[in-house]
Amino acid sequence: MKSNAKRSMVIGMLLVTGIAMKGVSQQSGIIAEGAKPQLISNQFTFTEGPAVDKKGNVYFTDQPNNKIWKFDIDGKLSEFMDKSGRSNGMYFDKSGNLITCADEHNEMWSIAPDGKVTVLLKNYNGHKFNGPNDLWIDAKGGIYFTDPYYQRDYWERKSPDPEIKGEKLYYLPKGKKEAILVDPEIKKPNGLIGTPDNKHLYVSDMGIRTILRYDINADGSLSNKQEFAKDLSDGMTIDNKGNVYLAGRGVTVYNPEGKKIEQIDVPAKWTANVCFGGKNKDMLFITASESVFILPMKVKGVN
Repeated sequence: MKSNAKRSMVIGMLLVTGIAMKGVSQQSGIIAEGAKPQLISNQFTFTEGPAVDKKGNVYFTDQPNNKIWKFDIDGKLSEFMDKSGRSNGMYFDKSGNLITCADEHNEMWSIAPDGKVTVLLKNYNGHKFNGPNDLWIDAKGGIYFTDPYYQRDYWERKSPDPEIKGEKLYYLPKGKKEAILVDPEIKKPNGLIGTPDNKHLYVSDMGIRTILRYDINADGSLSNKQEFAKDLSDGMTIDNKGNVYLAGRGVTVYNPEGKKIEQIDVPAKWTANVCFGGKNKDMLFITASESVFILPMKVKGVN
């Protein structure tokens, strides 16, 4: 969710479908006693892509301003990278590199701890991606990523029309230079997250306003596609109990069976993404429009 056009489109979906911007907590017991979202800063334009490193530091993007920021385990906020390729969704690999959906030129990047950039992907079968949006890395180091189309005002394309017909879900095996199309039928994929046992992948399909769940096969392909929840979501994360967190209208939480168990209200028009951070991975980090928030939890992240 990185442009005014996308923000307007998604918020419009909520209004059309009658989904309220506030929810009522179902008292699931996953939130620390008496805790509410705590504002860290509202100095940004539109925040996205939170990703946690091994120590618990959280990195996130201010996408319109082309920057990546760091919120460390001691509560210090600092700029990590300027001119970040308009990075959007992000995730750390096992080597400590920050893998990002850099949609300034519709690429996938690997950013080393020292800031050195390696371009992992530029195209699919010679055609420019629509705009890689979000990603998740499996235990083998393979990367699942979504490629919806949201027109950017900073693009310098010769034509405003996408080179790839349709908006797809891809997988990049570790060490490979070509992505594999793993769901050609998905309508408009956005956020995604996998389970720590690498058995299931959750993907938000905004085109049909549904959260999908797939079985992950040994070769990285997907099967047994099912509806997990009828809901909208931008970014997603998962906790050590298997609960799935959907960012959008605040943060909505579903248990592994697809039952809604919690609605976390966030004082912002749109909640773009979410992850767990902190020394014990028990702090929910929320990117919400021009702001970022933290929320102490009783559960922990697994990424």
